[in-house]
Amino acid sequence: MTTLDDCRKLDAQDPLRTLRDHFEIAPGIIYLDGNSLGAMPKGAVDRAVEVVSRQWGDGLITSWNTAGWFDLPQRLGDQIAALIGAGTGEVVVTDTTSVNLYKVMSAALRISAADHPDRRLVVSERSNFPTDLYIAENLCKELGFKLQLVESEQELAQSINCDLAVLMLTHVNYRTGAMYDMAAVTASAQASGALVVWDLAHSAGAVAVHLKAANADFAIGCTYKYLNGGPGSPAFVWVNPRHVDRFWQPLSGWWGHAAPFEFAPGYEPAKGVARYLCGTQPIVSMSLLECGLQIYQASAAFGGMPALRAKSLALTDLFIDLVHQRCAKHNMRVVTPVDHARRGSQVSLEGGDETDRNFSYAVIQALIARGVIGDFRAGDGKRLHDIMRFGFTPLYLGYEDVWNAVEHLRDVLDSGEWKQPQFRQKNAVT
Repeated sequence: MTTLDDCRKLDAQDPLRTLRDHFEIAPGIIYLDGNSLGAMPKGAVDRAVEVVSRQWGDGLITSWNTAGWFDLPQRLGDQIAALIGAGTGEVVVTDTTSVNLYKVMSAALRISAADHPDRRLVVSERSNFPTDLYIAENLCKELGFKLQLVESEQELAQSINCDLAVLMLTHVNYRTGAMYDMAAVTASAQASGALVVWDLAHSAGAVAVHLKAANADFAIGCTYKYLNGGPGSPAFVWVNPRHVDRFWQPLSGWWGHAAPFEFAPGYEPAKGVARYLCGTQPIVSMSLLECGLQIYQASAAFGGMPALRAKSLALTDLFIDLVHQRCAKHNMRVVTPVDHARRGSQVSLEGGDETDRNFSYAVIQALIARGVIGDFRAGDGKRLHDIMRFGFTPLYLGYEDVWNAVEHLRDVLDSGEWKQPQFRQKNAVT
């Protein structure tokens, strides 16, 4: 049986514990929602002042050159490349995850159509993040493809055949935290002649990603979750060098032009991944992202991503064990895989009082009122159940945090606190 003293000893022995000092987290808050929005780096405020007051305020337009604004998408992209197994000059930070997915899906579908004109099938998971499905659905209608949604790994395996054009998957499922074997799935799809698009929104900065080693085709992801870039911070895009110059991505804006300041009337795409840029970049937001990425550089002194991944697994193991030990009578089910090779950096729970449609939402709201911040994701009333999500960012979470979070969860369940009316009122963001 794990005790509070055991958790405190683990914290005392944790070589990563000082990384928490890089973040602003209010006393009494246990933040388990870094898989939705990462905590704020302490350096972000000073960086914002620097960019707004001095670079913009004093430097004005000259800061495009003197402050390095112009090459910021590539510079940040190189820092992210080191976290996702990509090469220097292969990643750019730009636009949103949805916009970048539109770009790479357009490229993948057109490349597939050129190489295999008879293939018209796109496959994804029914439980994939909705924006991915919406983008794919629209593109399939525009370009004459069919979108098929699968509900199990068996169905997914069966869909990888000679009809498949593009397989679009999220590496770590946003609902369950289940993680694919990227190399194996990519190899299987490519063996059938298909291309694979990976969404790394719940992977980058949380688990080891090896895009080039897996021979992946395309990848996109956001920066405001585990990379701690701030709300709405720009996303990133990676394209395998063998594909990158084959297609003009459809949002052919001036920032992706080979020579944007020649102001030529005709479009000539830049070489390499720079052609996946579009319009003028959001410099203030991009600059704040660098604060989050610099903490990952600091983590290298303590073992870097392997050490962060080991701690993530230890934290999620502890949470799962404590839920089983201390909340067993409440019929809480862990839907996240127990197998380390299949688990991202979150734990999702379902169950409890299944006669009350508001149970999971109300429990999360009661926890938030206590300072334990997770989130809720609604089911569809059919195949997908309501879930409570808890994200574990090893940069700023400790083992005692996990103990205390489960203690609060047990108390909320034992006392029936979640039944109070204020916890059942739905907010716009859940």
